[in-house]
Amino acid sequence: MTYPDFIQSFPGLDVPFPEDVVQTAVIRSEAGLVAFFTFLKDMELPPHAHGAQWGTVVEGELDFTIGGERRIYRAGDSYDIPAGVEHGALIKAGTRVIDVFEEADRYPVKPR
Repeated sequence: MTYPDFIQSFPGLDVPFPEDVVQTAVIRSEAGLVAFFTFLKDMELPPHAHGAQWGTVVEGELDFTIGGERRIYRAGDSYDIPAGVEHGALIKAGTRVIDVFEEADRYPVKPR
């Protein structure tokens, strides 16, 4: 299942991953950024930290390490990452997540 057409028509993000690995759609305001991610291939997200982030798994699976604690997240699971906490993940192909970032400029937006 994919995101509805109206979500897929949102602008994308300029992320440091190839478009054949991850597809993006985004809504941004001055208060934050809501990103819809679709992972087309297995991907490793290296450990990193930034402002606060909340997310939920729509479909698929994340093997997520947040602040040194490892957990598998599946459809319906949500995660909360406080600002400055290191996190990284192994993301399976077919996974879709919605992430909300407190930083409106976490990633640059590119027009569709």
